[in-house]
Amino acid sequence: METKIGITPSGMAEVAKSLCTLLADETVLYTKTRNAHWNVEGNDFYNKHLFFEQQYNELSEIIDSIAERIRTLGHYAPATLKQYLELTHLTEIKSENNDSLGFIKELLIDHETIIIRLRENIDLFATGFKDYGTSDFITGLMETHEKMAWMLRAHLK
Repeated sequence: METKIGITPSGMAEVAKSLCTLLADETVLYTKTRNAHWNVEGNDFYNKHLFFEQQYNELSEIIDSIAERIRTLGHYAPATLKQYLELTHLTEIKSENNDSLGFIKELLIDHETIIIRLRENIDLFATGFKDYGTSDFITGLMETHEKMAWMLRAHLK
């Protein structure tokens, strides 16, 4: 059945396409955060192990909400690793060390990349496609990523 919510079909397709890329970025970041949780080493192991767990749990909720937003717009969410790697702006490359600072620096870069891309789309979704719901949705995601980035950045001081 056709989705009729006051956004043109082409507008919904463009927004969904952008959200699919965001979903891929979030999934790669989630995987990298899981990697940090599993493989961090050093005298701060236990605290960072728990910290990374909190972060990947939050990313898991974000991933689900993005996929559901894509479905709300009448499109299908990508759901394979191959699709995610084709769509993502992020890289899987990691530093050679498994210390917390190395992981934190890499994850921070990825959060900041996502924040910038979200910020670029807020007005586009609202004014370009009349999709105020998705604009509001990604504004909330941006705020969440800003807080997560702050938490990571605080470890680097």
